This record gives sequence, structure tokens and C-alpha cells, in this order.
Amino acid sequence: MFNKRTDLTQLNTAVEQIRETLGKIIVGQKDTIDFLIAGLLADGHILLEGVPGVAKTLSAKLVAKSIDASFSRIQFTPDLMPSDVLGTSVFDPRNAAFEYRKGPIFGHIILVDEINRAPAKTQSALFEVMEERQITVDGHTYLMDEPFMVLATQNPIEQEGTYRLPEAQLDRFLFKIEVKYPSLEEETAILLNQHQHRLDDSLKAVQPVLSIDQVKSCRAIIKGLHVEPKLIEYVAKITHETRNNKSLYLGASPRASLAMVNAAKAFAAMQGRDFVTPEDIIKVATPVLTHRIMLTPDKEMEGLTTNDVIAQIIQKIEIPR
Repeated sequence: MFNKRTDLTQLNTAVEQIRETLGKIIVGQKDTIDFLIAGLLADGHILLEGVPGVAKTLSAKLVAKSIDASFSRIQFTPDLMPSDVLGTSVFDPRNAAFEYRKGPIFGHIILVDEINRAPAKTQSALFEVMEERQITVDGHTYLMDEPFMVLATQNPIEQEGTYRLPEAQLDRFLFKIEVKYPSLEEETAILLNQHQHRLDDSLKAVQPVLSIDQVKSCRAIIKGLHVEPKLIEYVAKITHETRNNKSLYLGASPRASLAMVNAAKAFAAMQGRDFVTPEDIIKVATPVLTHRIMLTPDKEMEGLTTNDVIAQIIQKIEIPR
């Protein structure tokens, strides 16, 4: 039996504080909240997808407000240019030289609202910064401060005025979280809360519960968690199967395997364990893989979804015990 070696008290206290902070304003959406926390702890970016009005942006803002770090919001629009995101060089006549003025991408927590409203040219501005935590402008490289996290929201691709995100960009998101409609009971609770308390006042009352150093410390703890070799192989089998599945046109890359392991570690720590179980891997498999794989046209016409295929793959592969 594996003996507990890592003290997770600080991390678990932080998780509960964030849950409590978000739970005061967000009704339901417990899985969404847990995946947002896991993404923060696993040093990953998150894509939130759902129809307008299901608290995607609000959830992202609350995560940012729960951390004592700089926050920046970028509203993506069809006419947004890469320089509007990264910044640009401006001529300073006093010094007779160009001076670089940083764009809104410089910050710790970056909310990119309606990310799929901007065309591919603007999306490409995020490639380097999301993967390498740096940007290059006019031959100069600028490093991002840690922690650096992109929280992006998008409407379903069927919505009018949206662009499909490039596969290379989707692969840089740790999770794609599908935010569903609330249940009848949850929507009733939302209305009651809004009726009894002003939302703006509730948002102003939210105080940071984690410092930058605490976030870094929690991430370091998670990186050191134990994962047995047979579970590493289990992750590799799941990813490998996506590349050989007849229902899929595009399978997942090795980056997906790394993301699955890191996310499973985060969920294990959130459950108070310093070791990963198969259940942790199964828990994160769908949000890690769903945006990284593509269905063949015929399966898409049949109404099959990527989530259906992932469920079939997990059911097919023997769970290590």
C-alpha cells in the first residue's frame, strides 16, 4: 500500500476557500468550478464553451478575483488585430526611438471573452504566449510573469458570427469545459439570489484567497505527486487509441497525454490524495481530449459526438488495478 508522503493541508484549504468563494455567487456548476480550480493548479489554460447567459464569463472572473494577481480582459471581435492583444511599438519623438507598449496579454490571469469571434490572424497572436509563456515583438522576447493563465469563453460554433479555432490553438488548452443550462431548481435559486442580493455587490465583496506565491507552491506540490507506471501506460493507451479509431479523422497528440497526467494529479490533490488513481484519469479524459480530436465527416453526419467516442475508448481499454 502506498504511504502518504506529501502534506496537502495548505492546498486543500486553498481549494475549499476558492470553492466557497465561487459557490456564494455561482449556483450549481460544481464540475465547472472543480475543473477551473484544477486548471489553475495544473498550470493550464481553459476554454469554456456554452450558449450566452450561462455564467461562463462570470465564472472566469470569479476565479481571477480569488487570486491576488493582476487580471486582464480582452473582448475578441472580428476587427481585433494581433497588436491589440500583444502590444505595439510607438515612436517617441522625445527620444527619437520606438518604444514598446505592452498589450492586455501581459498579466497573470487573462480572460479572453468570446474567443471565437476573432479570425485566425488574431488567434495566431496567442500561439506563442500560451505554449511558451512569452511573446516576441520586433525581434525582442518578453517573458510572462508567473502564474500565467488564459481563461477563454466561446459560443458554440453553430452561433452566428463565430470562427472555428485552429487545431494548433485548441491543443494549447488543458480543458474544454462545456457549460450546460442550469436545472429548474438551480435556475429558481439563481432568480431568488438575484432578487434578494445585487450581483454587483456580491462581486465587490469577493476577496482574494490565494497569493501568487501560494499558487506557485500548490503547483510545485502537484508536480511532485506519485503516478504509477501502469497508470502512465493507461494514459498513453487512451491517447494512442484516438489515433487508430475509425470514427476519428484527427487523434490526440502527446501534449494531450501530458495534459491528462497533469490534470489527474491536480484532481488527486483536490481529493486529498498524493497519488493518482484510474478514476482521476477517467475524470479528466473527456475535457482534456474532446477539443483535441475530430470526427470523420460520416460519423459527424450520424450525430456522433467526440464525447461519445471518448466514452467508447475508455470502456474498451482495461482499467489497471
